[in-house]
Amino acid sequence: MIVDLRSDTVTKPTPEMMEAMMAAKVGDDVFREDPTVLELEERIASMFGKSSALFFPSGSMANQVAIKLHTNPSEQVICDKYAHIYNYEAGGASFHSGVSCKLIDGYRGMFTANQVKEAINPPQYYYSHTSLVEIENTTNKGGGACWDFKELERIKEVCNENQLGYHLDGARLWNALVAKEESTQQYGGLFDTISVCLSKGLGCPVGSVLVGDADIMEHAIRYRKLFGGNMRQVGFLAAAGLFALDHHIERLQEDHDKAKEIGAVLKELPVIKSIEPIETNIVIFELNSGVEEEVFVNALKEKNIHIIGMGGGKLRIVTHLDYTSQMHDYFLLSLKTLKF
Repeated sequence: MIVDLRSDTVTKPTPEMMEAMMAAKVGDDVFREDPTVLELEERIASMFGKSSALFFPSGSMANQVAIKLHTNPSEQVICDKYAHIYNYEAGGASFHSGVSCKLIDGYRGMFTANQVKEAINPPQYYYSHTSLVEIENTTNKGGGACWDFKELERIKEVCNENQLGYHLDGARLWNALVAKEESTQQYGGLFDTISVCLSKGLGCPVGSVLVGDADIMEHAIRYRKLFGGNMRQVGFLAAAGLFALDHHIERLQEDHDKAKEIGAVLKELPVIKSIEPIETNIVIFELNSGVEEEVFVNALKEKNIHIIGMGGGKLRIVTHLDYTSQMHDYFLLSLKTLKF
Protein backbone atom coordinates (compact mmCIF):
# COMPACT_ATOMS: atom_id res chain seq x y z
CA MET A 1 0.00 0.00 0.00
CA ILE A 2 1.28 3.43 -1.01
CA VAL A 3 0.04 6.43 0.97
CA ASP A 4 0.56 9.69 -0.91
CA LEU A 5 -0.09 12.76 1.22
CA ARG A 6 2.06 15.24 -0.68
CA SER A 7 -0.95 17.10 -2.10
CA ASP A 8 -4.64 16.84 -2.89
CA THR A 9 -3.63 17.11 -6.56
CA VAL A 10 -2.52 13.46 -6.66
CA THR A 11 -6.06 12.07 -6.85
CA LYS A 12 -7.35 10.06 -9.78
CA PRO A 13 -10.91 10.14 -11.14
CA THR A 14 -13.29 7.73 -9.44
CA PRO A 15 -14.93 5.07 -11.64
CA GLU A 16 -18.18 7.05 -11.49
CA MET A 17 -16.40 10.24 -12.54
CA MET A 18 -14.77 8.37 -15.43
CA GLU A 19 -18.21 7.19 -16.57
CA ALA A 20 -19.47 10.76 -16.56
CA MET A 21 -16.42 11.90 -18.53
CA MET A 22 -16.78 9.23 -21.17
CA ALA A 23 -20.47 10.02 -21.60
CA ALA A 24 -19.87 13.75 -22.10
CA LYS A 25 -21.20 15.57 -25.13
CA VAL A 26 -18.32 17.55 -26.63
CA GLY A 27 -17.60 20.12 -29.30
CA ASP A 28 -14.92 22.63 -30.25
CA ASP A 29 -14.58 25.00 -27.31
CA VAL A 30 -12.46 27.48 -29.28
CA PHE A 31 -15.64 28.02 -31.30
CA ARG A 32 -17.52 27.96 -27.96
CA GLU A 33 -19.40 24.87 -29.17
CA ASP A 34 -18.65 22.41 -26.39
CA PRO A 35 -22.00 21.98 -24.59
CA THR A 36 -20.51 20.40 -21.45
CA VAL A 37 -18.00 23.22 -20.97
CA LEU A 38 -20.76 25.78 -21.40
CA GLU A 39 -22.90 23.91 -18.87
CA LEU A 40 -20.08 23.87 -16.32
CA GLU A 41 -19.33 27.56 -16.83
CA GLU A 42 -22.99 28.54 -16.54
CA ARG A 43 -23.44 26.44 -13.42
CA ILE A 44 -20.43 27.83 -11.56
CA ALA A 45 -21.24 31.40 -12.60
CA SER A 46 -24.75 30.88 -11.22
CA MET A 47 -23.42 29.37 -7.99
CA PHE A 48 -21.47 32.58 -7.32
CA GLY A 49 -24.16 34.93 -8.63
CA LYS A 50 -21.91 36.09 -11.46
CA SER A 51 -22.81 36.57 -15.11
CA SER A 52 -19.69 35.03 -16.63
CA ALA A 53 -17.31 32.10 -16.14
CA LEU A 54 -14.46 30.59 -18.13
CA PHE A 55 -12.86 27.14 -17.88
CA PHE A 56 -9.04 27.01 -17.58
CA PRO A 57 -6.51 24.16 -17.70
CA SER A 58 -4.94 25.32 -14.42
CA GLY A 59 -5.53 27.50 -11.40
CA SER A 60 -2.31 29.39 -12.06
CA MET A 61 -3.53 30.40 -15.50
CA ALA A 62 -6.90 31.46 -14.11
CA ASN A 63 -5.19 33.61 -11.49
CA GLN A 64 -2.79 35.11 -14.01
CA VAL A 65 -5.60 36.04 -16.37
CA ALA A 66 -7.46 37.62 -13.45
CA ILE A 67 -4.41 39.75 -12.64
CA LYS A 68 -4.22 40.77 -16.30
CA LEU A 69 -7.89 41.77 -16.28
CA HIS A 70 -7.47 43.99 -13.23
CA THR A 71 -4.13 45.70 -13.93
CA ASN A 72 -1.95 47.55 -16.40
CA PRO A 73 1.83 47.21 -16.73
CA SER A 74 3.86 48.95 -13.98
CA GLU A 75 1.01 48.69 -11.45
CA GLN A 76 1.04 46.82 -8.15
CA VAL A 77 -0.93 43.97 -6.57
CA ILE A 78 -1.34 43.74 -2.80
CA CYS A 79 -1.09 40.18 -1.50
CA ASP A 80 0.26 38.22 1.44
CA LYS A 81 3.89 37.08 1.54
CA TYR A 82 2.55 33.49 1.50
CA ALA A 83 0.34 34.07 -1.57
CA HIS A 84 0.34 31.40 -4.26
CA ILE A 85 0.44 34.05 -7.00
CA TYR A 86 3.73 35.30 -5.56
CA ASN A 87 5.42 32.07 -4.45
CA TYR A 88 4.25 29.34 -6.81
CA GLU A 89 3.28 30.84 -10.16
CA ALA A 90 6.78 31.28 -11.57
CA GLY A 91 6.78 35.07 -11.42
CA GLY A 92 3.81 35.13 -13.77
CA ALA A 93 2.46 38.45 -12.48
CA SER A 94 5.60 40.26 -13.65
CA PHE A 95 6.00 38.18 -16.82
CA HIS A 96 2.41 38.26 -18.11
CA SER A 97 1.10 41.53 -16.70
CA GLY A 98 4.20 43.58 -15.95
CA VAL A 99 3.10 44.21 -12.37
CA SER A 100 4.82 43.89 -9.01
CA CYS A 101 3.53 42.54 -5.71
CA LYS A 102 3.34 44.56 -2.48
CA LEU A 103 3.71 41.86 0.15
CA ILE A 104 1.86 42.03 3.45
CA ASP A 105 3.35 40.26 6.46
CA GLY A 106 0.13 38.58 7.54
CA TYR A 107 -0.74 35.71 9.85
CA ARG A 108 -0.77 32.31 8.14
CA GLY A 109 -1.39 33.97 4.79
CA MET A 110 -4.15 36.28 6.05
CA PHE A 111 -4.09 40.01 6.71
CA THR A 112 -6.36 42.82 7.87
CA ALA A 113 -8.13 45.74 6.23
CA ASN A 114 -5.85 48.12 8.09
CA GLN A 115 -2.80 46.37 6.63
CA VAL A 116 -4.31 46.82 3.16
CA LYS A 117 -4.77 50.54 3.81
CA GLU A 118 -1.14 50.84 4.84
CA ALA A 119 0.03 48.93 1.75
CA ILE A 120 -1.69 51.20 -0.77
CA ASN A 121 0.88 53.40 -2.45
CA PRO A 122 0.62 57.20 -2.29
CA PRO A 123 -0.71 58.93 -5.44
CA GLN A 124 2.56 60.66 -6.39
CA TYR A 125 3.76 59.81 -9.89
CA TYR A 126 6.97 58.14 -8.74
CA TYR A 127 5.09 55.35 -6.95
CA SER A 128 3.71 52.26 -8.62
CA HIS A 129 -0.07 52.56 -8.87
CA THR A 130 -1.89 50.11 -6.59
CA SER A 131 -4.72 48.50 -8.55
CA LEU A 132 -5.61 45.09 -7.06
CA VAL A 133 -5.93 43.25 -3.75
CA GLU A 134 -5.54 39.47 -3.93
CA ILE A 135 -6.77 36.99 -1.32
CA GLU A 136 -6.12 33.23 -1.06
CA ASN A 137 -8.70 31.09 0.74
CA THR A 138 -7.83 28.61 2.10
CA THR A 139 -4.17 29.57 2.48
CA ASN A 140 -1.78 26.90 1.23
CA LYS A 141 1.40 27.97 3.04
CA GLY A 142 -0.74 28.97 6.01
CA GLY A 143 -1.80 25.37 6.56
CA GLY A 144 -5.27 25.41 5.04
CA ALA A 145 -6.37 28.39 7.13
CA CYS A 146 -9.79 29.95 6.49
CA TRP A 147 -10.34 33.69 6.41
CA ASP A 148 -12.77 35.48 8.71
CA PHE A 149 -15.52 36.58 6.31
CA LYS A 150 -16.12 39.81 8.23
CA GLU A 151 -12.48 40.78 7.65
CA LEU A 152 -12.93 40.06 3.95
CA GLU A 153 -15.90 42.44 4.00
CA ARG A 154 -13.81 45.13 5.67
CA ILE A 155 -11.12 44.69 3.00
CA LYS A 156 -13.81 45.07 0.34
CA GLU A 157 -14.73 48.45 1.85
CA VAL A 158 -11.09 49.53 1.51
CA CYS A 159 -11.09 48.37 -2.11
CA ASN A 160 -14.24 50.34 -2.86
CA GLU A 161 -12.89 53.48 -1.18
CA ASN A 162 -9.69 53.29 -3.24
CA GLN A 163 -11.05 51.94 -6.56
CA LEU A 164 -9.11 48.69 -6.24
CA GLY A 165 -9.98 45.38 -7.84
CA TYR A 166 -10.60 42.42 -5.53
CA HIS A 167 -9.60 38.91 -6.62
CA LEU A 168 -9.97 35.64 -4.75
CA ASP A 169 -7.65 32.72 -5.42
CA GLY A 170 -10.14 30.11 -4.31
CA ALA A 171 -8.10 27.04 -5.23
CA ARG A 172 -9.36 25.42 -2.02
CA LEU A 173 -12.39 27.62 -1.46
CA TRP A 174 -14.59 24.50 -1.43
CA ASN A 175 -12.77 23.41 1.73
CA ALA A 176 -13.36 26.79 3.35
CA LEU A 177 -17.07 26.73 2.46
CA VAL A 178 -17.49 23.35 4.14
CA ALA A 179 -15.38 24.20 7.18
CA LYS A 180 -16.99 27.59 7.82
CA GLU A 181 -20.50 26.71 6.59
CA GLU A 182 -20.39 29.62 4.15
CA SER A 183 -21.88 29.90 0.65
CA THR A 184 -20.68 30.58 -2.86
CA GLN A 185 -23.21 33.44 -3.06
CA GLN A 186 -21.52 35.19 -0.13
CA TYR A 187 -18.19 35.15 -1.91
CA GLY A 188 -19.64 36.03 -5.28
CA GLY A 189 -21.22 39.12 -3.78
CA LEU A 190 -17.90 40.26 -2.36
CA PHE A 191 -15.18 39.63 -4.95
CA ASP A 192 -14.86 41.01 -8.48
CA THR A 193 -13.24 37.81 -9.74
CA ILE A 194 -12.86 34.35 -8.22
CA SER A 195 -10.86 31.36 -9.40
CA VAL A 196 -11.92 27.94 -8.13
CA CYS A 197 -10.01 24.71 -8.66
CA LEU A 198 -11.63 21.40 -9.58
CA SER A 199 -8.49 19.24 -9.43
CA LYS A 200 -7.66 19.58 -5.73
CA GLY A 201 -10.32 18.79 -3.14
CA LEU A 202 -12.93 17.87 -5.73
CA GLY A 203 -10.75 15.19 -7.29
CA CYS A 204 -10.96 16.13 -10.99
CA PRO A 205 -8.01 15.36 -13.26
CA VAL A 206 -7.70 18.91 -14.66
CA GLY A 207 -9.32 22.28 -14.47
CA SER A 208 -10.14 25.57 -12.80
CA VAL A 209 -12.86 28.12 -13.48
CA LEU A 210 -12.64 31.92 -13.30
CA VAL A 211 -15.87 33.77 -12.55
CA GLY A 212 -16.78 37.45 -12.64
CA ASP A 213 -19.30 39.88 -14.04
CA ALA A 214 -19.41 40.54 -17.77
CA ASP A 215 -17.61 43.89 -17.65
CA ILE A 216 -14.46 42.57 -15.93
CA MET A 217 -14.55 39.24 -17.82
CA GLU A 218 -14.91 40.82 -21.27
CA HIS A 219 -11.34 40.06 -22.34
CA ALA A 220 -10.81 36.86 -20.32
CA ILE A 221 -11.12 34.51 -23.29
CA ARG A 222 -8.68 36.61 -25.33
CA TYR A 223 -6.10 36.50 -22.54
CA ARG A 224 -6.64 32.78 -22.12
CA LYS A 225 -5.79 32.40 -25.81
CA LEU A 226 -2.81 34.73 -25.42
CA PHE A 227 -1.52 32.55 -22.56
CA GLY A 228 -2.00 29.40 -24.66
CA GLY A 229 -4.95 28.06 -22.68
CA ASN A 230 -7.64 27.56 -25.31
CA MET A 231 -8.61 23.91 -25.81
CA ARG A 232 -10.86 21.96 -28.14
CA GLN A 233 -13.05 19.01 -27.02
CA VAL A 234 -12.55 19.84 -23.37
CA GLY A 235 -16.03 18.70 -22.35
CA PHE A 236 -14.54 15.40 -21.21
CA LEU A 237 -12.79 17.37 -18.47
CA ALA A 238 -15.72 19.68 -17.79
CA ALA A 239 -17.91 16.62 -17.20
CA ALA A 240 -15.61 15.64 -14.35
CA GLY A 241 -16.19 19.07 -12.84
CA LEU A 242 -19.97 18.74 -13.07
CA PHE A 243 -19.81 15.32 -11.43
CA ALA A 244 -17.57 16.65 -8.64
CA LEU A 245 -19.93 19.53 -7.88
CA ASP A 246 -22.71 17.00 -7.35
CA HIS A 247 -20.79 14.38 -5.39
CA HIS A 248 -17.49 15.62 -3.92
CA ILE A 249 -18.15 18.83 -1.97
CA GLU A 250 -19.86 17.65 1.22
CA ARG A 251 -17.39 14.79 1.63
CA LEU A 252 -14.56 17.31 2.10
CA GLN A 253 -15.46 17.20 5.79
CA GLU A 254 -13.98 13.66 5.86
CA ASP A 255 -10.64 15.08 4.73
CA HIS A 256 -10.79 17.75 7.41
CA ASP A 257 -11.56 15.22 10.12
CA LYS A 258 -8.67 12.98 9.08
CA ALA A 259 -6.29 15.95 9.03
CA LYS A 260 -7.26 16.83 12.60
CA GLU A 261 -6.73 13.23 13.71
CA ILE A 262 -3.27 13.29 12.12
CA GLY A 263 -2.53 16.51 13.97
CA ALA A 264 -3.53 14.94 17.28
CA VAL A 265 -1.06 12.08 16.75
CA LEU A 266 1.73 14.44 15.63
CA LYS A 267 1.21 16.47 18.78
CA GLU A 268 2.22 13.45 20.87
CA LEU A 269 5.49 12.84 19.02
CA PRO A 270 8.59 14.12 20.83
CA VAL A 271 10.26 15.10 17.54
CA ILE A 272 7.53 17.65 16.69
CA LYS A 273 8.16 21.25 17.70
CA SER A 274 4.87 22.82 16.57
CA ILE A 275 1.77 22.26 14.44
CA GLU A 276 -0.21 24.96 12.69
CA PRO A 277 -3.89 25.08 13.72
CA ILE A 278 -5.81 22.62 11.53
CA GLU A 279 -9.07 23.82 9.99
CA THR A 280 -9.27 21.96 6.70
CA ASN A 281 -7.21 19.31 4.88
CA ILE A 282 -3.67 20.68 5.26
CA VAL A 283 -1.34 19.88 8.14
CA ILE A 284 1.87 21.92 8.43
CA PHE A 285 4.24 21.08 11.24
CA GLU A 286 7.77 21.87 12.33
CA LEU A 287 10.41 19.48 13.61
CA ASN A 288 12.64 19.97 16.61
CA SER A 289 16.11 21.21 15.76
CA GLY A 290 17.62 17.80 16.48
CA VAL A 291 15.69 16.07 13.67
CA GLU A 292 16.48 16.75 10.03
CA GLU A 293 13.61 17.17 7.61
CA GLU A 294 15.10 14.67 5.16
CA VAL A 295 15.46 12.03 7.87
CA PHE A 296 11.81 12.34 8.88
CA VAL A 297 10.57 12.24 5.28
CA ASN A 298 12.74 9.22 4.45
CA ALA A 299 11.60 7.35 7.57
CA LEU A 300 8.03 7.60 6.29
CA LYS A 301 9.08 6.83 2.73
CA GLU A 302 10.47 3.51 3.92
CA LYS A 303 6.92 2.69 4.96
CA ASN A 304 5.60 3.76 1.53
CA ILE A 305 4.22 7.00 2.97
CA HIS A 306 4.97 10.19 1.07
CA ILE A 307 4.77 13.72 2.45
CA ILE A 308 6.45 16.92 1.32
CA GLY A 309 9.09 19.11 2.90
CA MET A 310 8.68 22.89 2.73
CA GLY A 311 12.17 23.82 3.91
CA GLY A 312 13.29 25.30 7.19
CA GLY A 313 12.23 22.21 9.12
CA LYS A 314 8.58 22.52 8.10
CA LEU A 315 6.67 19.69 6.45
CA ARG A 316 3.23 19.38 4.89
CA ILE A 317 0.57 16.67 4.85
CA VAL A 318 -2.56 17.01 2.72
CA THR A 319 -5.56 14.67 3.01
CA HIS A 320 -7.73 14.05 -0.03
CA LEU A 321 -10.33 11.96 -1.86
CA ASP A 322 -7.98 9.02 -2.52
CA TYR A 323 -6.75 8.82 1.08
CA THR A 324 -8.83 5.93 2.39
CA SER A 325 -9.73 4.95 5.95
CA GLN A 326 -7.40 1.97 5.63
CA MET A 327 -4.54 4.26 4.59
CA HIS A 328 -5.41 6.59 7.44
CA ASP A 329 -5.20 3.85 10.07
CA TYR A 330 -1.90 2.65 8.63
CA PHE A 331 -0.46 6.18 8.60
CA LEU A 332 -1.47 6.92 12.19
CA LEU A 333 0.06 3.64 13.37
CA SER A 334 3.23 4.36 11.39
CA LEU A 335 3.56 7.78 13.00
CA LYS A 336 3.16 6.33 16.48
CA THR A 337 5.88 3.74 15.87
CA LEU A 338 8.47 5.95 14.12
CA LYS A 339 11.97 5.56 15.49
CA PHE A 340 15.01 7.78 14.89
